[in-house]
Amino acid sequence: MSGPQCCENAPSLSSSSGAGHVEEIGGLQSYVTGPADSKIAVLLVSDVFGYEAPKLRKLADKVAGAGIFVVVPDFFFGDPLVLEKTTVDDWLKNHGPDQGFEHAKPVIEALKGKGITKVGAAGFCWGGVKVPISILGAEKDQKWPPELLKKFGEALDAKPEVDGFVKIFPGATHGWTVRYKDEDEKEVKAAAEAHQDTLDWFVKYLK
Repeated sequence: MSGPQCCENAPSLSSSSGAGHVEEIGGLQSYVTGPADSKIAVLLVSDVFGYEAPKLRKLADKVAGAGIFVVVPDFFFGDPLVLEKTTVDDWLKNHGPDQGFEHAKPVIEALKGKGITKVGAAGFCWGGVKVPISILGAEKDQKWPPELLKKFGEALDAKPEVDGFVKIFPGATHGWTVRYKDEDEKEVKAAAEAHQDTLDWFVKYLK
């Protein structure tokens, strides 16, 4: 079951937002930004509101500024969550993370076909091992409360072969990284800090 925080502060979707463009990759329409000749790519997996969310694309452009080719696939095939039409739980019946996992495979293969040698990924609520993993959490998150995130951190600490990082942002709420309120200075600052942490993580392990 999803929680109410999954749908708070829904973005105004815009197909023209961002500095990049949309093209088909691995059978999926995808927002792409950054140097096309880069050997490094990052997949940004949207939350339930999809790949046309302006703040998600803004983050993609920020990561691309580090010389990384960034891809934001439309895993929902033009059917993001629209609360006026359906409920979250009904929508998830046709758009489960397991389906997204399968749809990601041809995208990754297509990137490899373009000469990409390293691929990283970041997920936001809907989307995410023996790989380095970073967890940036909100203090006020009903689905992923700090107590649970601390357990994740303890589990990662118990596996020294897996480099892990858990950080909890005071005062932040679920979805704040791509659905922060522009008029809330604290939310904007926390989102910017999380975006920089994300970029630093990718640069550390992919470049």
